[in-house]
Amino acid sequence: MVTTSQRYRGERLGLPESGRGSLAPMGKRVWALLIDMVISMLIAGLFTQVINHGKDAASRLPGLWSLLPLALDYILGMLFLGRTLGMNLVGIRIIRISRDEAVGPYRAFERTLLLFLLVPALVYDQDGRGLHDRLTDTAVVLD
Repeated sequence: MVTTSQRYRGERLGLPESGRGSLAPMGKRVWALLIDMVISMLIAGLFTQVINHGKDAASRLPGLWSLLPLALDYILGMLFLGRTLGMNLVGIRIIRISRDEAVGPYRAFERTLLLFLLVPALVYDQDGRGLHDRLTDTAVVLD
């Protein structure tokens, strides 16, 4: 929801109304996260199959092991590419709001940790930025 003092989402952040660099819609963000989660589960499942070969089916499920490749995707993706694999596939990226520079290792780790708590991602402002974005001075924009 956009307040009366701002005409569009992202205006008060200095972002364009539409096109490249404008705030990414929630649908694209959710799709990117789902893609990243599925890929992470498949990677973790592959490793747990190899490690637990011959054991019961429950021990071969990826479980919480899928958080490891997901965290690596987010942290390394933000540091080196400004996006995760899922974000790349749907055409969005993560930027710093206050400066024209990379997210940096501390912010990448902090943002990933907050995202894993899930609640910060569900609490968002009038621009559609989650609490994890606000606390790390980041935004997800169209590429």
